[in-house]
Amino acid sequence: MSILTTINPSFSLLLPHPNPNSYFPTRPSRRLSLKTRASGGGHDMLGDFGARDPFPAEVASEFGDKVLGFGSTEHKILIPNISALSLAQLECKALSPLQTPMSYDDAHKLLRKVIGWRLVDEEGKLKLQCLWKLRDFKCGVELINRISRVVEATGHFPDLHLEQPNQVRAELWTASIGGLSINDFIVAAKIDEIKTSDLVPKKRVWA
Repeated sequence: MSILTTINPSFSLLLPHPNPNSYFPTRPSRRLSLKTRASGGGHDMLGDFGARDPFPAEVASEFGDKVLGFGSTEHKILIPNISALSLAQLECKALSPLQTPMSYDDAHKLLRKVIGWRLVDEEGKLKLQCLWKLRDFKCGVELINRISRVVEATGHFPDLHLEQPNQVRAELWTASIGGLSINDFIVAAKIDEIKTSDLVPKKRVWA
């Protein structure tokens, strides 16, 4: 006999009926099921969701040995690399001066694809801005040099400001259209890939 214990609104965990004479708590069944039951009874609408362990009779039948194929076949599940799907892999394109600037809603959606950047509105013109707190003045100069090397091939350059004593500020927008374009986010994503761990202040570790 089993009792049905709900662990969240969507999933149910089947537990054996507790034995009051047992010192140890009952262990949950290994089967996690997604159940949808009709209001009029206990009819299972969907059944199990996902894979299950083979039944003993299935194991005894050696069904795996009857599958056609080669034992040397290598099977892999390839998970897409996040960087392969990022804006940093795209190239900047020439834009027409007649193109309208990106809307705030579209810019806000793309903002999720870059790290550490924020939208700023200067006299009705949207810009991307990023700040870096660095270890010292020399590290600020080094970061600007690294950014310059990365964006040189794009043909789309940010405004870079070395602010005393140890802060760098970068701003991106497309001056020819008076606002933001996809090129600004592409360059921001490329800048995100620059190594900065050796330039920022070291975190204090307490013993």
